[in-house]
Amino acid sequence: MARRPIALVTAAVLFLEAPGIVAINAIMAGFVEAQSMSLDGMDPDAMVAGTWGLGIGSGVALVLCGLVALVAGIRNRRPGRAGRGLLIGCAVVHGILGAVAVGLLGWPAFAFLMTVVGLVVLTLVAYGKEADVPEKGTDAPEEAPAAA
Repeated sequence: MARRPIALVTAAVLFLEAPGIVAINAIMAGFVEAQSMSLDGMDPDAMVAGTWGLGIGSGVALVLCGLVALVAGIRNRRPGRAGRGLLIGCAVVHGILGAVAVGLLGWPAFAFLMTVVGLVVLTLVAYGKEADVPEKGTDAPEEAPAAA
Protein backbone atom coordinates (compact mmCIF):
# COMPACT_ATOMS: atom_id res chain seq x y z
CA MET A 1 0.00 0.00 0.00
CA ALA A 2 1.21 3.52 -0.72
CA ARG A 3 1.29 4.77 2.84
CA ARG A 4 4.06 7.30 2.50
CA PRO A 5 2.74 9.17 -0.56
CA ILE A 6 -0.72 9.41 1.01
CA ALA A 7 0.65 10.86 4.24
CA LEU A 8 2.99 13.24 2.40
CA VAL A 9 0.21 14.52 0.12
CA THR A 10 -2.03 14.98 3.15
CA ALA A 11 0.71 16.99 4.87
CA ALA A 12 1.24 19.14 1.77
CA VAL A 13 -2.48 19.89 1.45
CA LEU A 14 -2.77 20.81 5.12
CA PHE A 15 0.34 23.02 4.92
CA LEU A 16 -1.15 24.82 1.89
CA GLU A 17 -4.53 25.18 3.56
CA ALA A 18 -3.15 26.80 6.74
CA PRO A 19 -2.12 30.18 5.24
CA GLY A 20 -5.35 30.20 3.22
CA ILE A 21 -7.43 29.98 6.39
CA VAL A 22 -5.39 32.74 8.03
CA ALA A 23 -5.82 34.92 4.93
CA ILE A 24 -9.58 34.37 4.80
CA ASN A 25 -9.88 35.36 8.46
CA ALA A 26 -7.66 38.39 7.84
CA ILE A 27 -10.01 39.53 5.07
CA MET A 28 -13.02 39.02 7.33
CA ALA A 29 -11.30 40.95 10.13
CA GLY A 30 -10.65 43.77 7.68
CA PHE A 31 -14.32 43.90 6.72
CA VAL A 32 -15.42 43.89 10.34
CA GLU A 33 -12.98 46.67 11.19
CA ALA A 34 -13.82 48.82 8.14
CA GLN A 35 -17.57 48.54 8.71
CA SER A 36 -17.31 48.81 12.51
CA MET A 37 -19.57 45.76 12.77
CA SER A 38 -20.80 44.29 16.02
CA LEU A 39 -23.20 41.62 17.24
CA ASP A 40 -25.73 42.76 19.82
CA GLY A 41 -23.65 45.71 20.93
CA MET A 42 -20.36 43.83 21.23
CA ASP A 43 -17.25 45.97 20.85
CA PRO A 44 -16.10 45.95 17.17
CA ASP A 45 -12.47 45.74 18.33
CA ALA A 46 -13.31 42.54 20.18
CA MET A 47 -14.87 41.17 16.99
CA VAL A 48 -11.72 41.99 15.02
CA ALA A 49 -9.48 40.43 17.68
CA GLY A 50 -11.66 37.32 17.79
CA THR A 51 -11.57 36.92 14.03
CA TRP A 52 -7.77 37.23 14.03
CA GLY A 53 -7.52 34.79 16.93
CA LEU A 54 -9.70 32.24 15.18
CA GLY A 55 -7.69 32.56 11.99
CA ILE A 56 -4.33 32.19 13.67
CA GLY A 57 -5.56 29.34 15.90
CA SER A 58 -6.99 27.49 12.90
CA GLY A 59 -3.79 27.99 10.95
CA VAL A 60 -1.67 26.64 13.81
CA ALA A 61 -3.98 23.64 14.19
CA LEU A 62 -3.70 22.86 10.46
CA VAL A 63 0.10 23.14 10.61
CA LEU A 64 0.15 20.75 13.59
CA CYS A 65 -2.04 18.29 11.68
CA GLY A 66 0.26 18.64 8.68
CA LEU A 67 3.29 17.95 10.89
CA VAL A 68 1.66 14.80 12.25
CA ALA A 69 0.99 13.54 8.72
CA LEU A 70 4.49 14.54 7.59
CA VAL A 71 6.18 12.70 10.46
CA ALA A 72 4.02 9.64 9.81
CA GLY A 73 5.02 9.72 6.14
CA ILE A 74 8.72 10.19 6.82
CA ARG A 75 8.92 7.53 9.54
CA ASN A 76 6.41 5.21 7.81
CA ARG A 77 4.84 4.59 11.21
CA ARG A 78 1.40 5.43 12.51
CA PRO A 79 1.01 8.60 14.54
CA GLY A 80 0.84 8.36 18.31
CA ARG A 81 -2.36 8.67 20.29
CA ALA A 82 -2.26 12.48 20.41
CA GLY A 83 -1.44 12.67 16.70
CA ARG A 84 -4.31 10.38 15.77
CA GLY A 85 -6.65 12.43 17.95
CA LEU A 86 -5.48 15.60 16.22
CA LEU A 87 -6.03 14.09 12.76
CA ILE A 88 -9.47 12.77 13.75
CA GLY A 89 -10.44 16.21 15.02
CA CYS A 90 -9.18 17.73 11.77
CA ALA A 91 -11.31 15.33 9.73
CA VAL A 92 -14.40 16.03 11.84
CA VAL A 93 -13.98 19.81 11.55
CA HIS A 94 -13.48 19.57 7.78
CA GLY A 95 -16.61 17.41 7.52
CA ILE A 96 -18.71 19.94 9.43
CA LEU A 97 -17.26 22.83 7.43
CA GLY A 98 -18.04 20.92 4.24
CA ALA A 99 -21.67 20.51 5.25
CA VAL A 100 -21.91 24.24 5.92
CA ALA A 101 -19.89 25.24 2.85
CA VAL A 102 -22.12 23.40 0.40
CA GLY A 103 -24.98 25.74 1.25
CA LEU A 104 -22.98 28.95 1.59
CA LEU A 105 -20.16 28.62 -0.93
CA GLY A 106 -21.26 25.91 -3.34
CA TRP A 107 -20.10 22.54 -4.52
CA PRO A 108 -16.45 23.39 -5.35
CA ALA A 109 -15.75 24.35 -1.71
CA PHE A 110 -17.56 21.20 -0.57
CA ALA A 111 -15.49 19.08 -2.95
CA PHE A 112 -12.23 20.57 -1.66
CA LEU A 113 -13.16 20.03 1.98
CA MET A 114 -14.29 16.45 1.33
CA THR A 115 -11.01 15.80 -0.48
CA VAL A 116 -9.14 16.93 2.62
CA VAL A 117 -11.38 14.72 4.78
CA GLY A 118 -10.65 11.80 2.48
CA LEU A 119 -6.89 12.37 2.62
CA VAL A 120 -6.84 12.66 6.41
CA VAL A 121 -9.01 9.57 6.88
CA LEU A 122 -6.96 7.64 4.33
CA THR A 123 -3.81 8.56 6.21
CA LEU A 124 -5.36 7.29 9.44
CA VAL A 125 -6.60 4.07 7.85
CA ALA A 126 -3.36 3.40 5.96
CA TYR A 127 -1.48 3.47 9.25
CA GLY A 128 -4.05 1.33 11.03
CA LYS A 129 -2.92 -1.22 13.59
CA GLU A 130 0.75 -1.29 14.57
CA ALA A 131 1.03 -4.87 13.31
CA ASP A 132 0.07 -3.73 9.80
CA VAL A 133 2.99 -1.31 9.55
CA PRO A 134 6.30 -2.88 8.50
CA GLU A 135 9.31 -2.62 10.77
CA LYS A 136 12.20 -0.30 9.99
CA GLY A 137 13.89 -1.15 6.71
CA THR A 138 11.46 -3.90 5.65
CA ASP A 139 8.69 -3.78 3.12
CA ALA A 140 7.06 -7.14 3.83
CA PRO A 141 6.29 -9.22 6.90
CA GLU A 142 8.97 -11.72 7.92
CA GLU A 143 6.66 -14.73 7.97
CA ALA A 144 4.29 -15.81 5.25
CA PRO A 145 0.64 -16.14 6.20
CA ALA A 146 -0.57 -19.61 7.17
CA ALA A 147 -2.30 -21.67 4.52
CA ALA A 148 -6.06 -21.99 4.84
